[in-house]
Amino acid sequence: MSQSSEYVPPEVWTWRKGEGGGRFASINRPIAGPTQTRDLPVGEHPLQLYSRGTPNGVKVTVMLEELLAQGHAGAEYDAWLIDIMKGDQFGSGFVDVNPNSKIPALMDRSGDTPVRVFESGAILLHLAEKFGAFLPADGPARAEVLSWLMWQMGSAPYLGGGFGHFYAYAPFKIEYAIDRFTMEVKRQLDVLDRQLANHEYIAGDAYSVADIAIWPWYGLVAEGKAYDAGTFLDVASYGNLQRWAKQVAARPAVKRGRIVNMALDERHAASDIDAFLASQPDKG
Repeated sequence: MSQSSEYVPPEVWTWRKGEGGGRFASINRPIAGPTQTRDLPVGEHPLQLYSRGTPNGVKVTVMLEELLAQGHAGAEYDAWLIDIMKGDQFGSGFVDVNPNSKIPALMDRSGDTPVRVFESGAILLHLAEKFGAFLPADGPARAEVLSWLMWQMGSAPYLGGGFGHFYAYAPFKIEYAIDRFTMEVKRQLDVLDRQLANHEYIAGDAYSVADIAIWPWYGLVAEGKAYDAGTFLDVASYGNLQRWAKQVAARPAVKRGRIVNMALDERHAASDIDAFLASQPDKG
């Protein structure tokens, strides 16, 4: 594999299976569609989540746990693990729910006709509007929340697919790529830090889907837990972001949501999380 300074792109790019992509080379491919016939399991609740505890997956489990904490009984859900490292996302059942073969994906079976929802931001909006929670109904406040939600959806690829890939996962270090994406991630952290200087939460004084979307990505960065890059990014220097990240992380629903489809493979009832938490050593 050549360093970028030696690489001359061919006239027509040809995929060589297993090459490039570093850690994820075995599951990446340049085409869509299923590679295997596999039906998805369906539990007893109207909401069926197929996911993994990545930042995008955590957005949805946190949202669902926050809704349940507010007393929305209709937000009860079954969460099924999609093991992306084993290629579960290319099963025919999953592709039927999300033709893009990315987690998370949601099937809402609460109505006469099942509704598929894919892309984490779309799922958050679907749930917020369905239950009338964590999203203002109208006016400037709604516009602000939606703006920050779209900011996250557009910005995170630079953090994960850009910085995270080249800093932590690429098969060799490329200075130009790391510098390019570090510059952008630092700028994003500064955007958040400046916004949080004058607001308790991302979009104002109320906790919203903007916080739920942004925290799994940038909260973990602020905690220094993403890509083992806390020192490299000097995350401690973003004081307002640090305050917000700790505040959101302390929410009971966030603590519950962040373990689903990660430390806890599946979740079918609140008691599943309760039992898991009870089994953990007391760290107090």
